Amino acid sequence: MDVSGRLTTLTRIGFATRGILYLVIAFLIIRVGRAEDPTGALEYVGDGAGHVLLSIMAVGLCGYGLWRLADAAFDIERHGTDRKGIVERIGAGISGIVHLLLTWQAVNLIRGLGARGEGAQAGTQVALDLPGGTLLVMLGAVAVFGVGVIQLVKAIKGSFLKYLAPQIASQSWVQWSGRAGYGARGIVFMICSYLLLKAGMTDQAGQAGGMAQALSWLTSPADIVVGVGLFGFGVFGLIEARYRRLHDVAMADMRTILK
Repeated sequence: MDVSGRLTTLTRIGFATRGILYLVIAFLIIRVGRAEDPTGALEYVGDGAGHVLLSIMAVGLCGYGLWRLADAAFDIERHGTDRKGIVERIGAGISGIVHLLLTWQAVNLIRGLGARGEGAQAGTQVALDLPGGTLLVMLGAVAVFGVGVIQLVKAIKGSFLKYLAPQIASQSWVQWSGRAGYGARGIVFMICSYLLLKAGMTDQAGQAGGMAQALSWLTSPADIVVGVGLFGFGVFGLIEARYRRLHDVAMADMRTILK
């Protein structure tokens, strides 16, 4: 298997890992009433399953992160060069960075160092301390809101299905698991946007929050509804691990990545 093929395999493991993390997040909020983000889900898996599964998940997250960065750099998913394509490639780059950070957190868990990073509140405080920090935070809130809108549009249009093999994309249960998942993620991003906007308006970083804080902000039964949606996204992640059509990275581009 060549380098591109190995990266594709690792990417599929990454899709499966992401799916598992969202299934854990959904389980915790639906059955336990505990709000967590992917980092918290990693900690939960590490406590219950040990280092072997964490190691596999770390490798998968790393492969997925590298693949997303390669997509941002070389447009391997054929997004195009129009405005929509550029936005999708920027999103791919951000996703790649996020998943490489999750890889680092998983490695820290394996080493027994803990996975918690600075968090949304600490990052917001850094932004607020900069000149024009309030405006920066509020612009960040607008950007996060935009991401939420994009997720909801995907849920409505079902545009995520174009990346799947046709025989599985036509299945109604696959379509609805993806729609529920992207819809739930859209709601979570919009709540994060609201919390970030509130932090900017009050000049208090403690008002900001990520997924865990957004899920905690929801009250019953809205939290259960969103939890069910996130469960759908977890299922969809496992489907993508098996049936997503992945384009190979050109070897010239691969050599660039490895330099």
